[in-house]
Amino acid sequence: MLRSGRVAVAGAGFIEPCLPSPAGEPPGGSGWLHEVKFDGYRAFVRRDAAGVRLFTRRGYDWTERFPAIISAARSLRGRSFLIDGEAVCCDENGVPVFNMLRQVRNKQRVFLYAFDLLQVDGRDLRREPIEARKAALAKLICGAGPGLQLSKHLDGQDGAIVFQHACKLGLEGIVSKRRGSRYESGRSRHWIKVKNPDSPAVKRETEEDWS
Repeated sequence: MLRSGRVAVAGAGFIEPCLPSPAGEPPGGSGWLHEVKFDGYRAFVRRDAAGVRLFTRRGYDWTERFPAIISAARSLRGRSFLIDGEAVCCDENGVPVFNMLRQVRNKQRVFLYAFDLLQVDGRDLRREPIEARKAALAKLICGAGPGLQLSKHLDGQDGAIVFQHACKLGLEGIVSKRRGSRYESGRSRHWIKVKNPDSPAVKRETEEDWS
């Protein structure tokens, strides 16, 4: 079991996941892709010689925890891959609810919103621009089961408007990613996260800080 906080890429040793830098407002301009920030567990799906496995961002093996994700990943045609995403469980309105992830009865409902592809068929994609990685990801998981869903993005839109819309829907916020950027280990200035101050995730973090 990996417990190093690093994610393995075939042929490239180990890397740490890319983490967005916090900000008070979304970046301006048209050079950004904007995605929903989902309230769930950061997770990585990997297929290699050992089979298909699910890891947390800190390297814990959660393969047995969320079977729908594993089932969908096993149906993919790629010989090897490393997918970055967020494991979520949604309510009847389609909004991710973190507490539902902790309930054993919901484990079959948990799926992965996939938002990046680090490796496929032995090829390291981290130096590829984010647009190319996302295109490759969409192609890889097309037709996958419900356990793997593509995290869609808005390209060149006004980040402030996207953020406002996310807040109205009660989502955690958005992550803005710079066009043309590579996948970087650690905290990245090319990934910017802005959180909805009224979201359950922010309220939960505030309570934990005061506890």
